[in-house]
Amino acid sequence: MDWETAKANWPHAATSRFIESRPHVWHVQEMGKGPTLLLLHGAGGATHSWRDLMPILAKDFHVIAIDLPGHGFTNIGRKQRCGIEPMSEDIIALAKQEGWEIDAIIGHSAGAALGFRMLQLGCSPRGTIIGLNAALGNFPGLAGVIFPMMAKMLTFNPLTANIVSSATTPQSVKRLIEGTGSSVNEAGLAMYHQLVSARSHVDGALTMMSQWKLDGVLARLPETINKSLLIVGENDRAVPPITSESAAAKLPNAKVMRLPELGHLAHEEAPETFAPLITRFLTA
Repeated sequence: MDWETAKANWPHAATSRFIESRPHVWHVQEMGKGPTLLLLHGAGGATHSWRDLMPILAKDFHVIAIDLPGHGFTNIGRKQRCGIEPMSEDIIALAKQEGWEIDAIIGHSAGAALGFRMLQLGCSPRGTIIGLNAALGNFPGLAGVIFPMMAKMLTFNPLTANIVSSATTPQSVKRLIEGTGSSVNEAGLAMYHQLVSARSHVDGALTMMSQWKLDGVLARLPETINKSLLIVGENDRAVPPITSESAAAKLPNAKVMRLPELGHLAHEEAPETFAPLITRFLTA
């Protein structure tokens, strides 16, 4: 995606900067002072996902949001480093380079899985983590084999991202969002339409999906002693609430909080609900 073209309408563009940390060039947004929170969006998302929640949290915290490799405006350096293991390592390297002492990670969907892997790798031994509709489970049955395989096959076809991005309409994006159980405002829909209309973003999301393997992260959950909160929208049709409950049962220091009537993008639907929940958990 071209930053010079998009920045006029991108949320909190004034807080954006670009950081070269091998192998990627990262798009980062940073605001606020206090304990440092790292925000990690899910597959197919970008920093826009935190557009309403981030400024509320920045009243009490130093908040950092990044675009994952190939997503939004982060320029992917090596396509082979888009699985959960290398991405976690590269985000830790970015934090170390920038001197970020991470006090807590807030991850949405696949971003929560990345956050747990980062903690397992020792990036913040006493840090806490909040997962929002955390994708801490593999697809069941044959889907666990077929979906990643399909994503991998699609990434091998150089025309795939062009076809997907050119075929996207505002109506199809709205249907896609509603299919996750969420209803976001017009500004949010416009951002998602902008993302899925960009070939580079679609290619980045497909590349990440094709390399996504959670077995190692899930096997280490019983050893992950960090204080954890898993917040789920009861209307989530992308990652069922039972996924977080099953993960919490394996974690030594976790609890689950259910929010009625909210879907997969619950933090975008109701940021004013999430902000005090997060603040209370982190300051307890």
